[in-house]
Amino acid sequence: MNLSAMLAKRTAEGRPVRIGLIGAGKFGSMILAQAQHIDGYHIVGIADLDPSKAKASLARVHWSAEQYAATSLQDAVASGATHVTDDVGALFSNDQIEVIIEATGHPIAGVRHAMAAIDAGKHVIMVNVEADVMCGPIIAERARKAGVVYSMAYGDQPAAMCELVDWVHSCGFELVSAGKGMNFCPGYRYSTPDTVWDYFDFSEEQVKSGDFNPKMYNSFTDGTKAAIEMAAVANATGLDCPFDGLAFPPSSLDDLAEVFKPASEGGRLEKNGIVDIAASREPDGRLVPNNIQYGMFVTFRAPNEYTRQCFDQYGLLTDASGWYGSMWRPFHLIGLETSVSVLSAALRGEPTGTSNRYRGDAVATAKGDFAAGDMLDGEGGFKVWAKAIPASRAVAERALPIGLAHHVKLKRDIKRDQIVTLDDVEVADDLDIHALRDEQNALLDS
Repeated sequence: MNLSAMLAKRTAEGRPVRIGLIGAGKFGSMILAQAQHIDGYHIVGIADLDPSKAKASLARVHWSAEQYAATSLQDAVASGATHVTDDVGALFSNDQIEVIIEATGHPIAGVRHAMAAIDAGKHVIMVNVEADVMCGPIIAERARKAGVVYSMAYGDQPAAMCELVDWVHSCGFELVSAGKGMNFCPGYRYSTPDTVWDYFDFSEEQVKSGDFNPKMYNSFTDGTKAAIEMAAVANATGLDCPFDGLAFPPSSLDDLAEVFKPASEGGRLEKNGIVDIAASREPDGRLVPNNIQYGMFVTFRAPNEYTRQCFDQYGLLTDASGWYGSMWRPFHLIGLETSVSVLSAALRGEPTGTSNRYRGDAVATAKGDFAAGDMLDGEGGFKVWAKAIPASRAVAERALPIGLAHHVKLKRDIKRDQIVTLDDVEVADDLDIHALRDEQNALLDS
């Protein structure tokens, strides 16, 4: 609660927090939109495969050309401006940069960037949840050994859920579940990049603006992003994923405590201590009134009768029994809030959520019947969606993580809704990632 005061002190001492940003897409653009308004928060360098697109993003979020005219990282440190480059390694080798924000959205690149940054002694803010859910537990283990912070990005939903979980534990309540809202119906599961805009209210002009990637938005629509984020939350909190994936029960804010408790207590969860999604639509497509589409929540139980009475006396929304309550945050502003993670890492040495165990995984699941020889196209594509399942099941079944389902060939036929396994595909490259995954399996938290 005092990050701004801590930053002001460092700024007065002439020691700004110096940052390297990898990726200037939508999330990166939101980070940049706010960075220019935080004294002592210096984006020294931006690495992007296409520097011209990064500069276009800077202009779109109202940076003047002079602000990103530094000719090198050294020039940026000296002048207070920003250098745009396609050389990501330069960010790691610059000894003035203390925090790296990984915002590419590419799972394999994200893992490699995080490991390189940690090896260089830098804190890592992992916007790239796709990379985190694939290798986050082993990356976090490396970060701990290196004495640096590996953190989820505040403003994104997983970090906000971790904050709510921490609140439950800090208050001494019994944690029952954690989740987020989402616009979802069962039929959305088979959306493709060709059909995705049918599920959004964006105008044609907005879609063409440069901020809107159809595969990315399709991963939101078909439930893949939900699986990725909820498995990451499981790894950060110790909660479980449902055995056969997220159930997406519809719920209003008023009903969270009734719905997100165990079925044995009249709720919709298979057991206590689990993650799931509050759908903002009924299975037939009707909108749930007073839904939590953009928010995050936890449900919790009173430990005794006195606390249950206090829930009622102080207006907590509870289930009919009064034993179960809910706490939520109604919105998240993703990159506009990520500075909280950067400052927490740099000034406090603390993450805003980190994958400190291997508890859940997001695994590739077929969108249709496909034949041997077909190529999978990864998250948000035409061929697979991600299912959030317990890590123990993923390991036992040799499930293919969604992050390794890009541009791989099937060795045998698969059926719709079948979990794709490592034995179903040709593993030709990315062997460093597979080796990390094998190392991560030893961290399995059963």
